[in-house]
Amino acid sequence: MADFTATDYACMARALRLAERGCYAAHPNPKVGCVLVKDGEVVGEGWHERAGAAHAEVNALRQAGNKASGATAFVTLEPCAHQGKTPPCSAALIDAGVSRVISAMRDPYPEVAGKGIEALTEAGIAVSEGLLSQQAEKLNRGYLKRVREGLPFVRLKLATSLDGCVAMQNGESQWITGAAARNDVQRWRARSGAILSGIGTVLADDPAFTVRNADLLEHTSQPLRVVVDSRLRMPLSARMLDLPGHTLVACADDAARATLEAAGAEVFHAADSAGRVHITKLLHELARRGINDVLVESGPVLAGSLAQQGLIDELVIYQAPHIMGSETASMLNTPAWQKLLDRRDLCITDRRQVGQDLRITAEFAS
Repeated sequence: MADFTATDYACMARALRLAERGCYAAHPNPKVGCVLVKDGEVVGEGWHERAGAAHAEVNALRQAGNKASGATAFVTLEPCAHQGKTPPCSAALIDAGVSRVISAMRDPYPEVAGKGIEALTEAGIAVSEGLLSQQAEKLNRGYLKRVREGLPFVRLKLATSLDGCVAMQNGESQWITGAAARNDVQRWRARSGAILSGIGTVLADDPAFTVRNADLLEHTSQPLRVVVDSRLRMPLSARMLDLPGHTLVACADDAARATLEAAGAEVFHAADSAGRVHITKLLHELARRGINDVLVESGPVLAGSLAQQGLIDELVIYQAPHIMGSETASMLNTPAWQKLLDRRDLCITDRRQVGQDLRITAEFAS
């Protein structure tokens, strides 16, 4: 790894903050930021604002104009080297005459994967890699997992009481958390390519699973709604079938496929050996469709199944300051664990107050 200066770190940190601005609109592409610096002065900045639009490097070069010649480009991801919906960014940097490129990390996408670095190097541009690479990896966890593993990043959202309950015994669950927490969930929805739930939640709550915040909708489209429904019990009157966006129903028995498709849903058949929906096959299908991030908003049955299969990458738990009692539904359905050794450890990565509720972000410990 090259020796980087304090100024280098500051410039790449700025590029990462710019990249984050694409969190709602860049997917399925990665979030990328670029800062151009010449003689100690920032001469251009840019980020990938929307899929299909100009990439971060091009936006920064446009802002810099002639000042880009001889500048250093700080880029959060290796510049692309292929013709997609837009021309290759490595060629744009070469044509602009930048003297150096510092990249946080390589892009594992097969059509890039070192080819951008190679093109820059062959053009005589000095290239350094690895500056703030961990932060760059975290920024694009969904994109990177999809490219590397053919699976999306799965984030489980839970709204619970202080004693870990998600619903009363009769299924009542609206609302456990306050308005601020529910508004915060809108942001998670807006940055996700799909919302995943189970048929139990649909039958109990008739949810919309849409982004309702008008400001967020200026930057994104409605996520794909995905319902795990082994026997296709999805009501034809379910309101999500009449809402903007698209609904995909995953099943193991598709006898009622034609009726449900006539009502506006798409049906995806993926059965496991037990006659249930094969969740891993479903997730692979979502990745094939270019979905980087999946937000799970489900009851304890599906949530527990995902946890047992090791398919949850992150948990976002909104904990409300009240107690719902013992005759209630817990966060996850789990096996009948008997010993403390059976418990699953979590690594808490963030905690903060959202209105009157506490938001805990965590991952299962390996």
